[in-house]
Amino acid sequence: MNKNYYAIIMAGGVGSRFWPVSTTEFPKQFHDMLGTGETLIQKTFTRLSQIIPKENILILTNEVYNDIVLEQLPMIQQEQIVLEPAMRNTAPCILYASLKIKKQNPDAIMVVAPSDHWIEDEVQFCSNLQYTFDFCERDENLMTLGILPTFANTGYGYIEFDKLDSRPIKKVKQFREKPDYATARKFIQSRNFLWNAGIFVWSAKSVLKAYKEFQPVMYDHFMNGYEALNTPKEEAFIKDNYPLAQNISVDYAILEKAQNVYVLPATFDWNDLGTWGSLYDKLPKDEQENAVVNASVYLENATNNIIRTEGKKLVVIDGLTDYIIVDKDDVLLIYPKNKEQNIKQIVSKLNE
Repeated sequence: MNKNYYAIIMAGGVGSRFWPVSTTEFPKQFHDMLGTGETLIQKTFTRLSQIIPKENILILTNEVYNDIVLEQLPMIQQEQIVLEPAMRNTAPCILYASLKIKKQNPDAIMVVAPSDHWIEDEVQFCSNLQYTFDFCERDENLMTLGILPTFANTGYGYIEFDKLDSRPIKKVKQFREKPDYATARKFIQSRNFLWNAGIFVWSAKSVLKAYKEFQPVMYDHFMNGYEALNTPKEEAFIKDNYPLAQNISVDYAILEKAQNVYVLPATFDWNDLGTWGSLYDKLPKDEQENAVVNASVYLENATNNIIRTEGKKLVVIDGLTDYIIVDKDDVLLIYPKNKEQNIKQIVSKLNE
């Protein structure tokens, strides 16, 4: 296994659209959302460790989740957990982790991957990842893995690539924000748009060069503590300085500005598991297209529902179609699937 290969697993999100299972105290990446016996972060770690040495996989998360990470990934050391004292989007945390990796190994090639995505064909995933690692090892490129769209999804960002580029790896023309439905349909019809999965690959040298060029203030801010990184002084520096970093995504900060950005259309199946509906799509269904996790059910006139309970609670349903039914502790959610994007707003109102 190549000792220059590293991974940064992004595990700081809250996943509020998966309420009431996913909460601020215990977000979705730490749950077994599909009833497989492994949590999402455990699945992600296992998948990446097929190509990356376990000791080279860093977990980037909020400091409040430190103990949960150690409990669910007992094979890692405390120094592999990169703790954010405040939520500042993806650009600052990726810069922080990349500097730590560069200090440890200047020749490092790394993948940045979310902790909560579902990928079934791990052989193809590892093959794609190896291909991008080789590409970034040869040149100072910034890479992303794009997903071939299967429908006009308005919940994802899109990557537009050069139509005339016949190579397997395409030159990125631009990143596009989440579109409305009509725009998403045009993207699909154009055949040179991919879903942005938020999976990035680059060398430590190339990504830090990009930060220095396009985010000099942020770069200098973290470089002030470079000597402290990977030492006992790191915690104090990060605690004082990390909250002062700009709140901005790596897409806005780096990728939309750089000219050396490429995309590989992925050949593995992918689901970002962002909502109950996306989870429903990945689960096995009964003859009435109901997806059931954990629960025991008695169903009549019930179709296209997702039903999830803790333990084997008996759930009796008559006359519901296209609903989310989730029982968790002292909360019961019964909500239309076509309004699932509103769950995040409901959680905010309940918190108020």
